[in-house]
Amino acid sequence: MDRPDSKPAPREPEPPFESPFKSVGGLRRIAGALIYSWAGLRIAIQVESAFRQELLLASILAVFLCVLPFTAFERLLLAGSIILVLVVELMNSAVEAAIDRISFDNHHLSKRAKDLGSAAVFLTLSFCAACWIVLGWPVLERVLH
Repeated sequence: MDRPDSKPAPREPEPPFESPFKSVGGLRRIAGALIYSWAGLRIAIQVESAFRQELLLASILAVFLCVLPFTAFERLLLAGSIILVLVVELMNSAVEAAIDRISFDNHHLSKRAKDLGSAAVFLTLSFCAACWIVLGWPVLERVLH
């Protein structure tokens, strides 16, 4: 218990960076982030078949997005749902790669992490499908009739 006349314990100095691999910032950081992001997209296209399939679906839906007469808000929501699928798939792939980096052994926590990532992709695909059914189907019907 502290006494009123006691001095507070000295604090340990905080390290200047969270990680020695963090950059300092500025334009070099932005350029590095773009290079790493491009590398991540290239790796996803080369290695992840699910990402390639979703990218193909995204390309097809993007054509419909440009051709059909959607409102600006509908375009934003539909495009966002497409991009969200790709983002969540990338995150799922990152989790799977990190788990595989740790060990290829079967472990209940590894399975849980991979199953949770898969569930996130499923929910995102379901949301995307719901958006396209609710917003896209009526527009497509109007165009076809």
